[in-house]
Amino acid sequence: MTPKQQEQAQENQEDQEAQEGQEGQDGQVPGLAERITGALVGAAVGDALGGPVEGYTPEQILERHAGRVHGIVGPWNGDAWRTARPIAPYHKGDGHVTDDTLMTHALVRVYAQVRDHLDAYAVADHLVPDLMTNPRWIPELEAEALPLQRVFLAEKWLVARLHYGHIDPREAGVGNIVNCGAAMYMAPVGLVNAANPAGAYAEALELAGAHQSSYGREAAAVFAAAVAAACAPDATPDSVIGTCLSLAKDGTRAAIEAVCEVASRHTDFESALRPLREAVTPYDTVGADYRSPSLGARRPSRLHAIEELPVALGMLVVSGGDFRHAVLGSVNYGRDCDSIATMAGALAGALGSEVPSDWSKTVAEASRLDLWEPARTLTEVAREIFDRDVHRRRSHERAFARLRGAGCSD
Repeated sequence: MTPKQQEQAQENQEDQEAQEGQEGQDGQVPGLAERITGALVGAAVGDALGGPVEGYTPEQILERHAGRVHGIVGPWNGDAWRTARPIAPYHKGDGHVTDDTLMTHALVRVYAQVRDHLDAYAVADHLVPDLMTNPRWIPELEAEALPLQRVFLAEKWLVARLHYGHIDPREAGVGNIVNCGAAMYMAPVGLVNAANPAGAYAEALELAGAHQSSYGREAAAVFAAAVAAACAPDATPDSVIGTCLSLAKDGTRAAIEAVCEVASRHTDFESALRPLREAVTPYDTVGADYRSPSLGARRPSRLHAIEELPVALGMLVVSGGDFRHAVLGSVNYGRDCDSIATMAGALAGALGSEVPSDWSKTVAEASRLDLWEPARTLTEVAREIFDRDVHRRRSHERAFARLRGAGCSD
C-alpha cells in the first residue's frame, strides 16, 4: 500500500469511527437520527401546544382552562376563532402548528437544496422564493396558501428587503423589529452542527443577518448553539446552559444567566412561572402587556434580550430536561409561549427526552403534516455536511502541515 493509500485508509477508518460514535451505535445514547427527530418533532409539538394560549398571562390561562394546560387544547375563543380578535383569522389550537414550524420546515428544505452550510445568501436565494412561490397547507388557515400569507411582519420583511429591495443579504436584517423571528426556526442549524456549538453559533449568526439585527440575531445564534450542545452524547441541561453562557454576548448572556439562576431553585413549572418572568423582565423590551408593547420595544440594544430563549432555557433547567415538563411549563408561561415551547421542545428532544407519541400523532394529523419527514431529510443532509467538513478539515491540515514544514531548516 502506497503512503497515499495508507493516508486514505486511515481517513476512512477515522470517518467511520466518528460516524459510529456520533450516531450512538453502542445503544447507550440516542444517535444522530434520534436527536434530530426528537428536536424537530419536539419543536412542532411545543409550537402546537403553545399556539392557543399565546399572548395571555399564566393567570388568564388558568382561568380560561379551569386549571393549567396539560395537553392539546382548542382555540381560546372556541368556534368563533375565525372572527374573534386579536387572533382572527387563525385557527390556533386543536393541534395546529404555527409559523414557527412552517419556518423551521422551510429552513430544512433550504438545507435539502444546498446540502452544505448556509449563509445569508441562502436566505435570499432559497428561503425567500420558497415562502413566495410554493403553496402549502397552512393549518391555522385550514387552507392551502403561500407561507408568506401566514408569517408575521418580521418574516415578511425578508421578502420586502431581499426580493424587492435587493439589499445585501448580510445586512438585510438591519431595521427589522428585533424579536424572536429568526431564533424561532434556527434548530436545524444546531442539528447540522450537532455537538459543535461554536460552529452552530457562527453559522446561525451569519444566516440570521438576513433577518434580524442586535439581540434578535444573537438569540438565533445562541439557540442554534444550544441545540448543537444538546446533541452531544453526554449533554445535560446544565451543560447546554454552560455552552450558551460561554458564547452569548451582552444582554442575551445576562438574561440567560439571570433566568437560569432562578430556574435552578425550582423543580416544578408552577412555582417557576412568576419568578422566571420577574428574572427576564429587566432585559425584555416588550413590557408587561404583551399585546401592547412599550414604545421602546423591539429596538436594537446591547443591554436587552428577547424573552423567549432565556425562558425556554429556564424551563429546560426546571424540568431537568424532561420534554413534557419543559414544554408544559413553557406553554403555561403564556406571552409568546408558542415560540418558547418550540425552543424548549427542540432542546429537550435533542437531549433525548421522548416526545409523547399521542401528542405528536395528534399534531401531525391535525396539521396535515408529516412531522418525521423533515427529520429524515435533515439527518441525511447533516451526514453529508459532516463528511464535507471532515474532507475540508483534512485538506487544511495537510496544507498547513506543508506550510509549517516548508520553513524549517531542520
